Amino acid sequence: MRTGLTKKQKTTVIYFDEHSRMIEVQTHNTDLKKRLTAFAAKYPQCCRQTDDDEQGGLTFEIEKGRLSFRLTAPYSEERRRAASEQAKQNGIHKKVADLP
Repeated sequence: MRTGLTKKQKTTVIYFDEHSRMIEVQTHNTDLKKRLTAFAAKYPQCCRQTDDDEQGGLTFEIEKGRLSFRLTAPYSEERRRAASEQAKQNGIHKKVADLP
């Protein structure tokens, strides 16, 4: 969808505070929009779409505890080598430098 917005303007913003039981997610990210839309359809008691900005952005309200953040540490050199070897054995040709 062409929106006239630059990639820098296509943001995802997550608002929450310690008091409210709801989190507000505003996003232009296609994958996240699809995931939130599907989640809202399946679990309307926990999540709902609240706005469509007509420029490709959607806003959702979701219960705290239903959204999580995952922090991942960088791979050690040993883990990178092991992943590279496993990829080679399985026919995946990706350079070790390309791994996260």
